[in-house]
Amino acid sequence: MKILYPYGRQTITKEDINAVVNVLKSSYLTQGPVVAQFEQALCRYTGAKYAIAVSSGTAGLHIACLAAGVSPGDEGITSPITFIASANCIVYCGGKVRFADIDETTGLIDPDEIEKQITKKTKVIIPVHYAGQSCDMERIHQIAKKNHICVIEDAAHAIGSEYKGTKVGSCKYSDMTVFSFHPVKTMTTGEGGAITTNSRTLYEKLLLLRTHGITKDPTKFINKLNNNNPWYYEMQDLGFNYRMTDIQAALGTSQLKKLPSFIKKRNRIVRWYDGIFSQQAIYKSLLDVGTGYSCRHLYVLLIDFRLLSISRAQIMNTLARFGIFTQVHYIPIFYQPWYKENGYRHIQTPNADKFYEQCISIPLYPGLTKKDIIYISSKITKVLNCYKK
Repeated sequence: MKILYPYGRQTITKEDINAVVNVLKSSYLTQGPVVAQFEQALCRYTGAKYAIAVSSGTAGLHIACLAAGVSPGDEGITSPITFIASANCIVYCGGKVRFADIDETTGLIDPDEIEKQITKKTKVIIPVHYAGQSCDMERIHQIAKKNHICVIEDAAHAIGSEYKGTKVGSCKYSDMTVFSFHPVKTMTTGEGGAITTNSRTLYEKLLLLRTHGITKDPTKFINKLNNNNPWYYEMQDLGFNYRMTDIQAALGTSQLKKLPSFIKKRNRIVRWYDGIFSQQAIYKSLLDVGTGYSCRHLYVLLIDFRLLSISRAQIMNTLARFGIFTQVHYIPIFYQPWYKENGYRHIQTPNADKFYEQCISIPLYPGLTKKDIIYISSKITKVLNCYKK
């Protein structure tokens, strides 16, 4: 039977399964104690004061923008090379997105391009830690501080990464950081995400927004006459049901313990790939900016298709016949029909356009062995060399 290699996948152990089963046998499947335990573990790991577990990274980005005060008439800046949620979260709040171009060698948003996009309406900057490598957060923080703009790190790719000696998620250079725990990420809760922050004000706002805008805390009631009524609760904002279940949080707590091991294995696989691909002229991997330690969410090859007589789609389909499944991260957001139809038809980001034309993500996850890497890389090299002009 042919082995199939997706571009990414989860690593689940017996300990993870037991953690989930223990919750299934308990009194609380949701709104129980395990979510708080997971949040505390995230705080210890990242160094942030507060963590809010949510139902997805998208949910986290949405309420982070709301907590930052994004409303109709405001603008937010993000990268075009990211999943659509990084921009949609601004639109959900009634804001307009401004796309700042990237560095084509890293896939990361360019701080100089961020500065060009700032207007009097700019409320948030959402830098995306593409493939697990941190953006230049110190520079972005300086730009934001000078212009009184909130910074929300989109760290969907970057749980476990470091920047200049601090963990991504510590919020040293930002107001909030948002993580995703989808199965292809470095660790998983199935679906799910989290927000970290060092602001008590933002933390309390995020807690409200996560649960329908409702509080059950008598000390925070607006109607003080109901303080002694045990059934009473208040909806104080228009929030959402963005809660994480205890089942997911149990998996997340177990996975977080293994995160250092996952990252070590991912970095070893990257070194194997780099050793094989470094001698090739047709393609190259992403540049390491050297400011931190990456969790290595993706391994992206940048291929110069002008040197080949075969298209990217044909390469991907050919590799799939060998059991190697690849992906493109990402289609620039403003290429999407909805964005084109809603005022984003004439965006100019030449570096992002070029990056999109060249990028392919190949398999990277802890379960891959050196034998697997040799097989995958040899097939990629053979296919590309076969169609060299």
